[in-house]
Amino acid sequence: MPKPQILRSPAQLRDHGLVPPERVDALDEVARRYAVALPPALAALIDRGDARDPIARQFVPDACELEARPQELADPIGDDAHSPLPGIVHRYPDRVLLKLTQICAVYCRFCFRRETVGKPDALPRAALDAALDYIRSRAGIWEVILTGGDPLVLSAGRLREVMKALAAIDHVKVVRIHTRVPVAEPERISAELVRAMKAKGKAVYVAVHVNHPRELTAAARAAIARIADAGMPLLGQSVLLAGVNDTPEVMSALMRALVECRIKPYYLHHADLAPGTAHLRTDIETGQELMRALRGHASGLCQPTYVLDIPGGAGKSPIGPHYLERVGANGSARYVVEDFRGQRHHYPPPL
Repeated sequence: MPKPQILRSPAQLRDHGLVPPERVDALDEVARRYAVALPPALAALIDRGDARDPIARQFVPDACELEARPQELADPIGDDAHSPLPGIVHRYPDRVLLKLTQICAVYCRFCFRRETVGKPDALPRAALDAALDYIRSRAGIWEVILTGGDPLVLSAGRLREVMKALAAIDHVKVVRIHTRVPVAEPERISAELVRAMKAKGKAVYVAVHVNHPRELTAAARAAIARIADAGMPLLGQSVLLAGVNDTPEVMSALMRALVECRIKPYYLHHADLAPGTAHLRTDIETGQELMRALRGHASGLCQPTYVLDIPGGAGKSPIGPHYLERVGANGSARYVVEDFRGQRHHYPPPL
């Protein structure tokens, strides 16, 4: 039996019942601008009878992607402004991004790097050597975050080489791998690749991007378990998306499913101002209300930090709801704190 193929064009999506024939010409224009790839594991999750299927909304191109808004930016989080050389983004003093490849296992329609991902190449050897030299020469770099693209699309040999180089840098103590592969191509998480993900003497964390509980299939859970069983802590990153996870029911189910998989919810990202993504963005108030719904109704293990990556490169800031208000001044200052039911309490309690 032939291996199921990765769908890379609107025509292939049409042939698999994922887009109607009359939309193919318009979607060809989208595909010429932004990369398309839908692997079998995710294609199989899409309900062909549901026009607003949450998996399809994330991965099947939409003509709305050609409708850029004035405030949207080709580089919405300011990577370029903090990139001293190819492959490196150095936005925060103690950590750097190391972008090893522009390739992903699946191309999300809301990607903040959608203007650059999809180019079929890894970071060239000379550029990788220069990037590693940059990390070696700066003793303040405590953490290296492997991103891209998706670092787990690399071969085990190439990844092992990078991890070995990072393991030899004394001042680097933590390596973090950001990936979509466990849900997009769970079969890639082989025993060999898991071994290659380790760096001797370093704490290696794996941040898995998951936006809907249906993405955590049996195969995805098995792939995630292989990483967890190898001793690497798992973090969850999700993006708040309209029509995907913007209800308390879905967000609660997602966070609980992550914890069940031994993934600690880390960040819930407000969707970035990437071109052509307005149809997938919510307003900030929606995210704040979702976080209020989670608080007290789901375990503390299920609480991510809701963050906004400030356009232009100023970094992430928490934008969740506020529960504390200061009243009074100087020596008479007191606080009013709100519980998860919305009831307000004085702190310290009045005598």
